[in-house]
Amino acid sequence: MRAAHDTQNSRNSKAERVEWAGVKSLSVNHMIRPFHLALPTSNLAATRRFYVDVMGCRIGREDTSWVDLDLYGHQLVFHDCGGKSLPTLYNPVDRHQVPLPHFGIILRPADFTTLAARLEGQVSFVIAPTIRFSGTPGEQQTMFFKDPNAYALEFKAFADDRFIFEPFEPTG
Repeated sequence: MRAAHDTQNSRNSKAERVEWAGVKSLSVNHMIRPFHLALPTSNLAATRRFYVDVMGCRIGREDTSWVDLDLYGHQLVFHDCGGKSLPTLYNPVDRHQVPLPHFGIILRPADFTTLAARLEGQVSFVIAPTIRFSGTPGEQQTMFFKDPNAYALEFKAFADDRFIFEPFEPTG
């Protein structure tokens, strides 16, 4: 009985390959559970079109006043709230005005490149795809853009995922 339990735990801790929006190199670790984020929208149809047609999300459940979207395995939900939305603030980072709040996914570098190419000509970048902290352990690609609700999205990819949470000394 103990050996079967250990085998099951070992199997659940391994990464599993999945396909999302035509990208086959993403992995899901069973130790990390999907997040759920629900946001207001004043135009459910435009929001749905953007996330399905531009971002490549899959529709989950939906009703006349809300839609569930599969954003890289996470549940993103929009509710029609009659014109109310969140305020946008800005914080200066690396000579850019970074919009707040923002959300997104940390991708693998190849997936970041694929998404950036998919978005080219489809969105107006707030911060075009760029590399931060080049040549350091914290090196990362990042891009910001807004959806039809003016919500800011940031997608990034680290050169080495070990440094997602590890402190390092930036150069320059």
